[in-house]
Amino acid sequence: MKIYTKTGDKGVTSLIGGTRVAKYHIRIESYGTVDELNSYVGLIADQDISEHDKGVLKQVQDRLFTIGSSLASDPEKSKMVIPDLHLTDIELLEKEMDLMNENLPELRHFILPGGSNAISYCHIARCVCRRAERITVQLAEESFVDDKVNIYLNRLSDYLFTLARKIGHDGKITENQWIPRV
Repeated sequence: MKIYTKTGDKGVTSLIGGTRVAKYHIRIESYGTVDELNSYVGLIADQDISEHDKGVLKQVQDRLFTIGSSLASDPEKSKMVIPDLHLTDIELLEKEMDLMNENLPELRHFILPGGSNAISYCHIARCVCRRAERITVQLAEESFVDDKVNIYLNRLSDYLFTLARKIGHDGKITENQWIPRV
């Protein structure tokens, strides 16, 4: 099987279910942004971080593929069975944040991204995650999107922020606090 099909050469692509839409369609933008996010999550996992965190990120990547499949499906036509998101996926992120926060100093300032590559990659992924969330919220206003998708993306951005803090704390890297000029 060839990787290229030439069916998208005129600016349209197919959703799961066969519906053809423009490549700039919000549904394409939503799962494309989730795919971009997944790439950044992989980049974080490639850094010198704990094996536990790498394992959680692997689960996150799997869930992002699940979300991408859901977003790539035409809710009106797709008969294909795709994986689904569970409340336990959201609860895992919450549990991980609670565990990380037990060892982190109280957050008293906004944090500027930076400190190490791993920390910066977490912040980039967090920003891409927030964009994915904004796009899927907009998509949900015009078409079906599983509510758990937006909840998961919301929690994931918080998880990525907390992971950035944990990586810095583990590496004894001082947080880059934003102290506004007054």
